[in-house]
Amino acid sequence: MRAAVCGSPIAHSLSPALHRAAYAALGLHRWEYDLLEVDEERLPGLVASLDTGWAGLSLTMPLKQAVLPLVDEVSDFARAVGAVNTVVVTPRPAGGTGRAGVHLRAENTDVHGVVAALAEAGAVGVARGAVVGGGATARSALVALLRAGCPRPVAVVRSSARAEELTRVAARLGGEVEVRGWAELPSVLDADVVVSTVPSGASQAVADVLAPTGAPGGSRPAPLLLDVVYAPWPTPLAQRWAGPVIGGFEMLLHQGAAQVELMTGRTAPLEAMRAAGLAVLRERARA
Repeated sequence: MRAAVCGSPIAHSLSPALHRAAYAALGLHRWEYDLLEVDEERLPGLVASLDTGWAGLSLTMPLKQAVLPLVDEVSDFARAVGAVNTVVVTPRPAGGTGRAGVHLRAENTDVHGVVAALAEAGAVGVARGAVVGGGATARSALVALLRAGCPRPVAVVRSSARAEELTRVAARLGGEVEVRGWAELPSVLDADVVVSTVPSGASQAVADVLAPTGAPGGSRPAPLLLDVVYAPWPTPLAQRWAGPVIGGFEMLLHQGAAQVELMTGRTAPLEAMRAAGLAVLRERARA
């Protein structure tokens, strides 16, 4: 069986290390997990080529929305979030017709990844949460904060179109979001948890605004920061943050474990995956 992580750029991805470690621990010795450089233009061809030899795809930027019209089914939850990071390939039911005898179902495990990463850091009931950014990962982060108990997360975005979409995402899931413009970025320091979804190239600019102090002043401690970037790590924002920081590796680990379970039908060996990923990160740090 084959699986792969797809995106562009993709060379930095730790997903192969995590999934291959899971297959080894589960005794799935004939399973393979590849790394494929795929952009939005190439994605339709790849999806059309999937057959019964495939278990699934992991998707990262810029494919988390582009894949939606290309699959047979989008789970209700993923559709509500408006972004997917997983395609599960299963045999088409008897009597069904379609591509290469398979059924493609899109899922979202990013939300689980954020919730689990925050829970590991002790952020289970989040009273005040904030998201920086408005893309596909920001949608998952917003939903994760709602699931972590935050009654009305704040989202700081550059685009009015993205602000509207985040509002729709929250409403579809029975929640609310307070959307603010980029000029109000410092206001996220009033939160207890801040999730930064900005790419590594934008991290310095965000750090220049948020991290001179990392806290809103007074005696209240700086918020917990979850920076979804894991390569290169640490980001400028993570380096300069005054409070506790969770790296994107933790989110990647937990969303990857959920993907393993969806694709294999078995319980993911979380600690084997964690060890494999951390080993690669240590090796990269030495290089």
